[in-house]
Amino acid sequence: MSVLVGAGTRLLVQGITGREAANFTRECLDYGTQVVAGVTPGKGGEEVYRVPVFDTVEEAAAATHPDAALISVPPLGVLDAALEAIDARIPLLVIITERVPRRDVAALLTVAHAAGTTVVGPNSLGLIAPGACKLGSIGGPAADVRRAYTPGRVGVVSRSGGMTTEIASMLTRAGIGQSTCISVGGDSLIGTTLLDAYRLFAEDPDTEAVVTFSEPGGAQEHELAEFLEASGGPPTPLFCFVAGRFVDDMPGTRFGHAGTMVEAGGSTARAKIARLRAAGAHVADRLDELPVVVTAAMGTDVAA
Repeated sequence: MSVLVGAGTRLLVQGITGREAANFTRECLDYGTQVVAGVTPGKGGEEVYRVPVFDTVEEAAAATHPDAALISVPPLGVLDAALEAIDARIPLLVIITERVPRRDVAALLTVAHAAGTTVVGPNSLGLIAPGACKLGSIGGPAADVRRAYTPGRVGVVSRSGGMTTEIASMLTRAGIGQSTCISVGGDSLIGTTLLDAYRLFAEDPDTEAVVTFSEPGGAQEHELAEFLEASGGPPTPLFCFVAGRFVDDMPGTRFGHAGTMVEAGGSTARAKIARLRAAGAHVADRLDELPVVVTAAMGTDVAA
């Protein structure tokens, strides 16, 4: 079983005639995802890899009944694209676009929350249920995806899109399969946080452990730790890696694509590591230790 997506997911791609969107549409199709429609205003009636293109989400939804929308449009067009998808009652939006104005993100998340719509991103590479479907450019071409990701019972959630695949590949090489892998996005304001994803996994009876990848900056890890503390420890075993300890002595510095300033105190990697450990999470000192600590703590139960 997976969270958010599965073999029956029907995907609509907004901005499908753009170069990047057309490329990951092909990758998704090659992996077996049901891409049922695309939307680009003014391009209605065309096709992209035999996927019909519509002028509006309303027309596409009425004709093809998607239950997920992938948004890959210019940053200033994301708000309108998201509102269109929400109005069409599409329950899951995955926003690939980066550098979306924070005011626009706040506005679309407010509307999405009121409508009960789940948003992943912005600045996400997408998500994947191994062996079932993938949404976005996560993992790259289908052949690479099949090497990196394997079906199993460990959920993966990462603030870094590339590290989502790296961690899944490490787990796969160790014989540990994944239920769902989610690139939540590297921006400071996103729709699905580490805590949101962890709670989804904790409610999934077929996900038996969760692995997270974190970075300096922001408060997501502290929110996750607060939830663990309130729960009396992790409801589902949690294994974490927090990158960027070298930045801890550089307050006021932007780290990578994290989208937040590293501030003295709570947003440093060391502070996050200490807080997560105190709340009951297993925190690896090195990235390559993750498969080792997962196997040591869970035995062979997560290996298939």
